[in-house]
Amino acid sequence: MTQESEALCFHFDVDGNNFVSAGEASVQVKKLLRQMGFTPDLIRRVSIAMYEGEINMVIHAGGGVADICVEPNKVCVTLTDKGKGIENIELAMQEGFSTAPENIRALGFGAGMGLPNMKRYADNMEIDSKVGVGTTINMEFFVNEA
Repeated sequence: MTQESEALCFHFDVDGNNFVSAGEASVQVKKLLRQMGFTPDLIRRVSIAMYEGEINMVIHAGGGVADICVEPNKVCVTLTDKGKGIENIELAMQEGFSTAPENIRALGFGAGMGLPNMKRYADNMEIDSKVGVGTTINMEFFVNEA
């Protein structure tokens, strides 16, 4: 854990090809956000989006990293992998579109909802992907004042 001014930043490695540990980073972030006193709605949105991203890294990229910075007014999540990249981001954003192989679908993953759910729950989301190089997804979740 590193601290930069008012932001608390956390780094997690996402183990590729390991569905047993997939989602561990989102569970840890959920606990951290709860301990920091964030609203259940914000915690739920961050957790769902992070989990979807972690699963995508396991399925498509052989793992990656998740970097989270928590500020008083927002939570920023950056997911980075060195996988094969996304050939067509617009197509990948369509609900139900999936490039997951059949053996992954047989496990109950790869339904084509990962990226759409990430976009649905984040307040802002940007995807930078280069075929053969990898993908970086930046998401922002704003704190709503109750």
